[in-house]
Amino acid sequence: MDKKSILIVDDDKSINELLKLYLSDAGFNAHQCYDGSAALSFIEENKVDLVLLDIMLPVIDGWDVCKLIRRTSQVPIIMLTARDMLEDKIQGFELGADDYIVKPFQPKEVVMRVKARLKNRVDEAGNNENEVLRVDSLSVDISRYEVKLDGKTIELKPKEVQLLHFLMLNRNIVFARDQLLDKVWNYDFMGGTRTVDVHIKRLREKLQSQGASWSIKTIWGVGYKFEVK
Repeated sequence: MDKKSILIVDDDKSINELLKLYLSDAGFNAHQCYDGSAALSFIEENKVDLVLLDIMLPVIDGWDVCKLIRRTSQVPIIMLTARDMLEDKIQGFELGADDYIVKPFQPKEVVMRVKARLKNRVDEAGNNENEVLRVDSLSVDISRYEVKLDGKTIELKPKEVQLLHFLMLNRNIVFARDQLLDKVWNYDFMGGTRTVDVHIKRLREKLQSQGASWSIKTIWGVGYKFEVK
């Protein structure tokens, strides 16, 4: 089996070197970048299986790096940062990050998080997650993070695309809010399940189509489903 390629993006050279040491010892190919622009160039030119991404970076900060990666790729992104406010975590997940580790951290924990995130991708491979899902005039291309309705591109945030894709992939199945947090956000959301309601509301507002055979339906007291008649 080929070694998985991990890109470490952190301008603190001591942290960068420490992570490379631990990841290499764990059997990964660890690559290093020290600013956001270099990271984007590396990802464009090389196959990367996961990105460890600091927020406070020179040239282009981690927020914008995450946003730009998500325009073309769904490679797993784990944020590494000293910013531990709930608002920062929410922003990271809204931009498409898959996990969030606060500094200072134990390198062994980072390695375990990397392994867990890569395992999740292997487990999900059977779900044809890279295919373009279509229902009537609605389509979701998860590899491009592109949603079209009635032939027009709909501007959605990364988490909105992921939520829509998951619901479409599991059409006519009801999911509770905490299940959606687990499946789409992949973390224990300290702010509660309200974020699911907010994302569902945004999807409904942006995906209005007359006479469609589908709808994002509320099952009162339970959760939501993507219903196809």
